Amino acid sequence: MDAPELRELSYFIAVAEELHFGRAAGRLGMAQPPLSRAIQQLERRVGVMLLERSSRAVRLTPAGEVMLAESRKVLDAAAAAVRRAQRAGREEPRLLLAMKPHGDAGLLEPILQRYRRDSDAVEFEVVVCGIGEQAPMLRDGRVDIAFLHAPHDDLSGFDTERLLTEDQVAVLPRVHPLADRCALVLADLDGEPMPRWPGRYASQEAEGKAPQVRDIGQLLQLIALGQVVAVLPESVRGHARADVVCVPVLDAPQTSVLLAWPARTTSRAVAAFVRAGSEVADAAEADRDAGAGRLGSGLVQV
Repeated sequence: MDAPELRELSYFIAVAEELHFGRAAGRLGMAQPPLSRAIQQLERRVGVMLLERSSRAVRLTPAGEVMLAESRKVLDAAAAAVRRAQRAGREEPRLLLAMKPHGDAGLLEPILQRYRRDSDAVEFEVVVCGIGEQAPMLRDGRVDIAFLHAPHDDLSGFDTERLLTEDQVAVLPRVHPLADRCALVLADLDGEPMPRWPGRYASQEAEGKAPQVRDIGQLLQLIALGQVVAVLPESVRGHARADVVCVPVLDAPQTSVLLAWPARTTSRAVAAFVRAGSEVADAAEADRDAGAGRLGSGLVQV
């Protein structure tokens, strides 16, 4: 079997995302007949049907769903190879890190202080992005390393270092009926309007009602206006507005702040940044443990 060409994969992705040959052709800037022939050629190459076609609709087959996911990875890897090679060829190397605003849980500054003392450190640049954009930027080579968040971000293809694990809180308008509660459970939030996160599936009904959020500033504004409530990591308290409140959610799953980088990377600058992150995380955990011990000792004396 001949390997598909990158051009064929890009054509297939357009059709699979649009589920309409006419719209996909317009998006690609080409006529529909050659696009249809290219998809048929791709199906002959792989030996299975990727799309179900009828006079009314185009649908992905199970094989097509797999092909879509894998094709995106292939195109991302090709783009990443070019971008990383270009950066490696520069006279002054630079390490690019992606993070959403406040997505470092306050750890970036101490990590940078330690990183800059490492002999493998190079010039450093932060690329600030919207919610859900860090992993795609890392995957297609636009950045070298990123702050990601488990379980929300797709970690496939990455190596990771856990820096911090947090409980979650419900962020509510200050006038919300639940705002005075000491703690909540997830069931308390049933029926509350929740934001739509970029890149995550939503039902057609939710698609029409729930606003999609792009960044934490917009989300907090929507919460203050009473349009949504959200369950977020506890570190959101550090930049919450005066017109919202944060209430612990006892049964919400914990979330983790991670450093992520492409698997099998050989970058010494990335390794230096990960070392710095690990040291800062270990020191912060030791401080938290010591603080808990002092609190426990005080309680015993009382």
